[in-house]
Amino acid sequence: MANVKVLLADDHKIVRDGIKLMLESQVGIDVVAEANNGIEALEKLKEAIIDIVVMDINMPEMDGITATKEIKAEYPDVKILALTMSNDDLHIRQMIKAGASGYIMKSAGRSELKDAINSIMKGKHYFSDEATHSIMMDLVKGKGKPTSTDTVHITDRELEILELIVQEFTNQEIAEKLFISSRTVDAHRRNLLQKTGARNTAGLVKYAFQNNVISPPSA
Repeated sequence: MANVKVLLADDHKIVRDGIKLMLESQVGIDVVAEANNGIEALEKLKEAIIDIVVMDINMPEMDGITATKEIKAEYPDVKILALTMSNDDLHIRQMIKAGASGYIMKSAGRSELKDAINSIMKGKHYFSDEATHSIMMDLVKGKGKPTSTDTVHITDRELEILELIVQEFTNQEIAEKLFISSRTVDAHRRNLLQKTGARNTAGLVKYAFQNNVISPPSA
């Protein structure tokens, strides 16, 4: 039986190194690629055969939730194991809805990480005890269906870009102002459209004002 091929996606090299060290000693598991963010993860999937992505949720350029949606759309057979520092029930729901098969805390040990990967590769779901407890408490409290404004997590960089979009700057102008590439701006714009459910720029502007993400300009 072939070894499970793993892609580590986390914007902190020290975290990737730690996970890699834990997995290197595990029989049947190979870390074959690493990525700093969601965009890089998608690029790596074009270059190598990957069975499972251990995916951080909070990353620059493209976060884990958006990356998971895109990966599952393009590579439906690739499994996703969400990885995070915080036991945030909202993120758990978002990742599972996006297509992740499991959720594990960064504080997890070697044994739990191996169990999570093996369970997911067998077609099962895996949730850390903390994550399971969080979800169950949320259901008990009747908060299983958050409002639309609660479900959208907009990063600081995306907020910067959204503000400039509202001010009618083009992708190229935004790129020059923020000292990033226009390709990165386009990726953020697409992330915002997906997260908010907006169909176009006008929809983004409407969403920003209706949900008080950005204050409308004064008359």
